[in-house]
Amino acid sequence: MIMKNAFPQPDMRRSEWLNLNGEWDFSLDSPVFDKKINVPYPWGSPLSGIEDDKDGTGYYRRVVRWSPKGGRVFLIFGAVDYDCVVRVNGKELGSHRGGYARFEFDVTDIWDRSGDNTIEVEATDISARSQTYGKQGYGNARGIWQTVWLEARPEAWIDSFFIKTSLDGEITISAELAGKCDGCVVDSDFGGVTASAEVKDGSAELVFRIDEPALWSPEEPNLYEGIIALRVGDTADVVSTYFGIREIGTGVFGEHGHRYITLNGKPYFINGVLDQSFNPKGFFTLPSDDDCREEILRLKRIGINMARIHIKAEEPLKLYYADKLGLLIMEDIPCFWGEPTPEARVQFEREMEWQIKRDRSHPSIFYWVVFNETWGLISNLKNEDGTEKREYTAETAEWVVDCFHKAKALDPTRLIEDNSVCNQDHTVTDVNTWHFYSNGYENVKNVVHSFCEGAHVGSEKNYKSGYTMADVPCMNSECGNVWGVDGNAGDSDISWQYRYMINEFRLHDKLCGFVFTEFHDVVNEFNGYYKIDNSDKDFGYDEYGTGLRDLHSQDYLGADFAPMTTVRPGDLISVPMFGSSFTDLRHGKALDISWQLRLCDPVDGDSIADVGEYSIIWKGYGEFDAGVIRTVMPDHDGVAVLMWTLFDGSEAVMSNAVLFDVDGEREDVYTAEPSALTGSGFGRIIPAIQGAKVSGLGSGEFTLDVNTDEIPGFDGADDLELIFEASTRTMMSHDYPDKFAANRVDLNYMLGYRCDPGANRNSFQQTDENKAPGKLAISCDGEKFAEIVLPDCPADSRGSLSHHYQPAVRQLDEAGSYGTLVSVKIPSRILLKIADKPSFTLTFRMEDDAGLSVFGRRSGRYGIGIILKAE
Repeated sequence: MIMKNAFPQPDMRRSEWLNLNGEWDFSLDSPVFDKKINVPYPWGSPLSGIEDDKDGTGYYRRVVRWSPKGGRVFLIFGAVDYDCVVRVNGKELGSHRGGYARFEFDVTDIWDRSGDNTIEVEATDISARSQTYGKQGYGNARGIWQTVWLEARPEAWIDSFFIKTSLDGEITISAELAGKCDGCVVDSDFGGVTASAEVKDGSAELVFRIDEPALWSPEEPNLYEGIIALRVGDTADVVSTYFGIREIGTGVFGEHGHRYITLNGKPYFINGVLDQSFNPKGFFTLPSDDDCREEILRLKRIGINMARIHIKAEEPLKLYYADKLGLLIMEDIPCFWGEPTPEARVQFEREMEWQIKRDRSHPSIFYWVVFNETWGLISNLKNEDGTEKREYTAETAEWVVDCFHKAKALDPTRLIEDNSVCNQDHTVTDVNTWHFYSNGYENVKNVVHSFCEGAHVGSEKNYKSGYTMADVPCMNSECGNVWGVDGNAGDSDISWQYRYMINEFRLHDKLCGFVFTEFHDVVNEFNGYYKIDNSDKDFGYDEYGTGLRDLHSQDYLGADFAPMTTVRPGDLISVPMFGSSFTDLRHGKALDISWQLRLCDPVDGDSIADVGEYSIIWKGYGEFDAGVIRTVMPDHDGVAVLMWTLFDGSEAVMSNAVLFDVDGEREDVYTAEPSALTGSGFGRIIPAIQGAKVSGLGSGEFTLDVNTDEIPGFDGADDLELIFEASTRTMMSHDYPDKFAANRVDLNYMLGYRCDPGANRNSFQQTDENKAPGKLAISCDGEKFAEIVLPDCPADSRGSLSHHYQPAVRQLDEAGSYGTLVSVKIPSRILLKIADKPSFTLTFRMEDDAGLSVFGRRSGRYGIGIILKAE
């Protein structure tokens, strides 16, 4: 079955073509063709059918019959990694070097239109340090990895074109032609708006105007579809294409006078994500045409408006869906990993030119990143004493500046970044960006504030020696907590850090966007919005009346406040609010802020402790004061949530929240901490979060000895209720460091798609679609009185106390983990038996091999410990 059926490049489509994807004869290392491969999947990927990810030469062969009506026949490859030679019917057509560019051969003179034609491709990938490699360490794009097709054209044809648009509706199409066509005519027709121009020296320029243009944006991705035709006598080469009318630029806005990235002349906040564009089935090749569309929809679903395609020339079909469905694209040029040798530089510039020329008419693409994190720019040199050193030299920096200007010459309509930096070494760039990975509220706040303080015209901060910041916008281009934890954050919850990090970006209005790492989990990083198989993660934000789309609102209402604060009952709290606006829809309008303080009390029931509302004038672009919410904390122990919503009339614009741990005393109930439990039968017992949580692995039981005189109101009680928070506990390989030490790999590097996320000591998997239930039996003095199925072993923002009371910011200890609230009454038959006893024993037995966790006052979601309530 051919899974990639669609025309691969919808922005340049001819009607007469033949898809050559599907089964080809194949062999590695010698042309014996003893295997079958599924094109266009890299030979190391599962979907290829070969699944042998090694260096070497792959030999491809396919026999094809095709009798096109058109005059000339072209064989086209979307991309082949890395060196390839192509033969048709035994004749060598030529070769190509480079892993990311489209290339083609004119096979007209050797094509048998009435019989079989044998196509052979010899593709060699030896992972040379000078080759444009990108991030193929996740899974190499070896051999043919994009669609192969045949295409018919007349004797003269359109070779390429570049569509430029202006907000006033003026459209300019610069076309390059091939074949004998001087003096002929190129014309276009887009919805009845036509233009024509004469071909001179192999090129032509069409200029026309769209009246009252419908502009393109992620929110309204308006496209104009039509044709461009080269007419020679009675024949014509007709190419179907489209364009979106939009302009990318920068401008100074707001009362603070910051320069922002603009879309269609107005500031636009970039809610961006790093898209590694890797999947475990096809590696760099998406499994199906539908996946190209669904990838865009997944991001739009959560309010993301931009994807940074990371160090890869993306499949054109995915870019088409970004155009059609509305998603901005920042596209990186694939890097080499060795030193900046002459060979590496020549090939890099060649591929940069190919990539920009192929993709520069896509309205979705607004930004080119030339280099990333100085990869490929470091030279191995020697000091005067003969010792080795690694250096980003001044001469190499001059070459980077030259590449910046070459990219700008190829595409003056978009923003260009010299180097997406993590080493403070910008040179000349249209945007000053930086990478940071940090965990902990104060750390994140300090990092963001420090960057903004140092970002101003003439500043040397974040720039290589000899270069300073020009009058350019500022934004983040990689962020998260994955590398902000020693040994990386492993497979852990991202929802808690994400919310306060986004809040800091909006609080610091010198910034006009961010790029979160990342879209999906990848082989050694588990910090995606989605898992590597596209399944959902649960962020738990609905507990606080908010969601990811709220955090990504162009109009944003936040609090300059920690995500959770420990307070005492009755404390007066003042929460300073701020607005952040990157749309003029509501400027100058009176907007309403409605808020409530909710106490989460599993013992006596949840309650609304306070409510309020007030109005503010929503100011212009940037950040501004939005008043103060003042409230008194409940006079009761528990977790309190201050939630607010910004209203424009009856429309809820966005919602957000901060939390409080109201640290009081419960004198009317018996309370025990997990440290009071005695475990037996488990494979291992693991304390966590400074002893506020305890877990047993596998099956086993915890017992709690209770003195009846410690239970308030126990004498003469009619009811005794047991309340606690518990979950199952999934076993991870880091739970047994000695047993699994031999299988552990360093997750700091790209090591293939089979590494074990549980090997990382920081791992505690975020809540997702996969559940891990287990049956818990509860007994009193050996008599079972309750069976409960604990549904899962979750971790997300609902586990607020497990985040708030983490012992360190550079190491995670089951962060965000929480359980199910269990509330059962001890039956009267048992209550009567223990009524006159000085003590009794509660047993919590996990009967399945699912593990058991019990949470205390300073862990989990509810903050209650083990409670006995007599009534």
